[in-house]
Amino acid sequence: MVNDNNNKNYSSSKELPTSNSPYWLDSTDYKSFDKLNEDIDVDVVIVGGGITGITTAFLLSKEGQKTAIIEADKILHGTTAHTTAKVTAQHDLIYDELIQHMGKEIAQLYYNANTEALSFIRKTIKEKKIECDFSEQDAYIYTNSDQYVSKLQTEFEAYQTLGINGDLLEKLPIENLPVKAALVMKNQAQFHPLKYLYHLTDDYIKQGGVIYENTVAVDIEEGARPTVITREGNKIKANYVVIASHFPFYGIRGLYFSRMYAERAYVLGVKTNKEYTEGMYINAENPTRSLRYTKNNGEKLVLVIGESHKTGQSNNEMKHYNALQDFGEKTFGINEANYRWSTQDLTTLDKVPYVGYLTANQNNILVATGYRKWGMTNSTAAALLMTDLIFKRENPYQELYSPSRFYMDPSLRKFISINMDVAKHLISGKLESPKKAPEDLDKDEGGVVSINGKRAGAYRDNHGKLYIVDTTCTHLGCELNWNSGERTWDCPCHGSRFSYTGEVVEGPAEKSLDRITENH
Repeated sequence: MVNDNNNKNYSSSKELPTSNSPYWLDSTDYKSFDKLNEDIDVDVVIVGGGITGITTAFLLSKEGQKTAIIEADKILHGTTAHTTAKVTAQHDLIYDELIQHMGKEIAQLYYNANTEALSFIRKTIKEKKIECDFSEQDAYIYTNSDQYVSKLQTEFEAYQTLGINGDLLEKLPIENLPVKAALVMKNQAQFHPLKYLYHLTDDYIKQGGVIYENTVAVDIEEGARPTVITREGNKIKANYVVIASHFPFYGIRGLYFSRMYAERAYVLGVKTNKEYTEGMYINAENPTRSLRYTKNNGEKLVLVIGESHKTGQSNNEMKHYNALQDFGEKTFGINEANYRWSTQDLTTLDKVPYVGYLTANQNNILVATGYRKWGMTNSTAAALLMTDLIFKRENPYQELYSPSRFYMDPSLRKFISINMDVAKHLISGKLESPKKAPEDLDKDEGGVVSINGKRAGAYRDNHGKLYIVDTTCTHLGCELNWNSGERTWDCPCHGSRFSYTGEVVEGPAEKSLDRITENH
């Protein structure tokens, strides 16, 4: 699993890793699972093998449910492998906003749900003696903006209202990170997500659970016992279907694509010249700057995170890595830049995830999505909630996370904003007139080109081979943009992503892009 590109030494200001494989994957051994090639019948089928799917399957199998996980690619290689793995209830400046828009009770429930999820992870690690680099850390929001000093004060007042253990500070434990104000939430945590989840996976298998990889779900036959249908035509009949596939693959019900937007963020893993002490940090203003560390061969690997933007709406993804590199260099001094990767997550209309029944009228198809980059606790809360729903037990967070909820403020304004943005990019993409031709591309270069007067996408690999695809997204027809950092085609409307050969990397799109030609 080790990529040689990730083990080179890099000059801090001159060269970044060429590979975009995350540290979590590089530092764990992977066990593969077979593809589904027959029809099966189970109590619960879980679509998606990330932290939500694995945790839900682990919980259900412990209580005697016969379950199966199907994963379109490899388990724990998607969003979960690309997380920054902060295990915290401090999710940016969220609590005052929740109080103002949705009420104190909802804000309290959100904090309680995420705190209980952290407690579940902590307890599971302790009971099962899981070696996953778990460490207690305080979490800090800081600012160097006069505008945000007052916002931190207001957020601190929300902490006091909700009984959150925190303080307003004038400086941080990291002395070389000057701030005007900071807000700490105490007794949070960080860990190695894949070491934790591979242990849960092993327990799940021992309890009789089954996993099928490279098995793509394409449809659901609804009914008293719904059936998931795979791309190859195999059927999985179950009492319940859990959709934990990041973006709901069966999301036309509930119009999820119109109620969420996708954002990308970037990560550098670096060895620093100045000592990184303790704590997890994120600034309040934009552009985002977030920090934590993990252990790598006995040394601290500092994760420098940020530069968020809507998917498909950046004209040069590598500039975001360069900006993070500059920040790391100025703050700590970079000795080695060992890793770089990016991640994508979905944000709902009111910033609270959608977890529960797919629609108000379906009580045997469940969904979990929209974690807004705070997936470690929200996913665990989701797994606990969906387990209770399947067993028809009371759960205090059912209404909080309900996908059918709607708060007029801020949901209506955000719904209009999201869909106006979609319309803008749909129109602008259709009007674009590319000036480049495929032959203009150098090796390892991609971009929008013109072929016979029509828009297309081309990428020339390091061997000179050219890959040309139709850049019309197979979801709802928006025009895709080239992502130079990941070598993918990204949709600025709903966040679908495709490889340079046209295969789906991220939904909601389900169908690959048409290939125009391979050689030119």
